[in-house]
Amino acid sequence: MPKNLEVTIDIAAPPERVWAVVSDLGRMPEFSPQCVRMLPLGTPKAGTWVLNLNRDGKKYWPTTARIVRFEPNHAFAFKINENRSIWSYTLEPTETGTRLIERRDVANGITWFSRKSIDAALGGEGPFEEALVRGMNETLGKIKAAVEAGG
Repeated sequence: MPKNLEVTIDIAAPPERVWAVVSDLGRMPEFSPQCVRMLPLGTPKAGTWVLNLNRDGKKYWPTTARIVRFEPNHAFAFKINENRSIWSYTLEPTETGTRLIERRDVANGITWFSRKSIDAALGGEGPFEEALVRGMNETLGKIKAAVEAGG
């Protein structure tokens, strides 16, 4: 059974600066080791469709998503249509800046096809989730570096 995953990082910048980077979906490949391309089909807001190209080593796969939450300077989330997972970024103000939380939520499980694909091509759910957590930590670390460097 897949697990919900969550990682957090504190960034020395106000939520508005963090939001400017996190909500620029076209920049996601700059931060995420799994994301090759993220293309919103229109202005990002709740309901906008997004095309994605992902990778794990030499394995590539496309996904589609729909933005299900878009609250400027606070949170956005998108639901991957192929596996039902919801990925979210939440910004919380702190005394020193912003806490950024990235989460993969699979409360309703994932599709049979996704489970079989993960088992066959990505080493099984356990190793795949370990790689996701490593990637999530890398993503937040790169976002932190970009924001704290001014952009």
